[in-house]
Amino acid sequence: MNKVPLTVRGAELLKDELQNLKSVERPDVIAAIAEARSHGDLSENAEYDAAKERQAFVEGRIAELEAKLSNAQVIDPTTLDAEGRVVFGATVELMDLESEDEVVYQIVGDDEADIKVGKVSVNSPIARALIGKEAGDVAEVMAPGGIREYEVLDVKYI
Repeated sequence: MNKVPLTVRGAELLKDELQNLKSVERPDVIAAIAEARSHGDLSENAEYDAAKERQAFVEGRIAELEAKLSNAQVIDPTTLDAEGRVVFGATVELMDLESEDEVVYQIVGDDEADIKVGKVSVNSPIARALIGKEAGDVAEVMAPGGIREYEVLDVKYI
């Protein structure tokens, strides 16, 4: 299986979710199944069916997180020495050349991506266009509305 790139913070979040699933969610589901079983006939027991479905989801998510964490390549952006180039984990300040709006994005793994907080997936079109660029470079990004141009204003490893 391929290595899954994660920032230190992203790995911590996945470990926290895994811990919660194992110590809180799994016991809750087991209790719900036991409660539903105590009601008798399982063939027409909606509570039992819902609890079993929830159990399948929880166990599937646990397996998924364990696989990702076992294949994780944790990268600490503060230890990077990329000589000012945009790399995984870098925080990039950009200016949209059309609207002159400035934005700041951190390039993170797929599981950490959240555009609302300025975290874009390393596999997103904008991140792919930015990788390898330096301050002063212009990146062309194929967006749904056409090609957008962004000037790299600053690259930080924080």
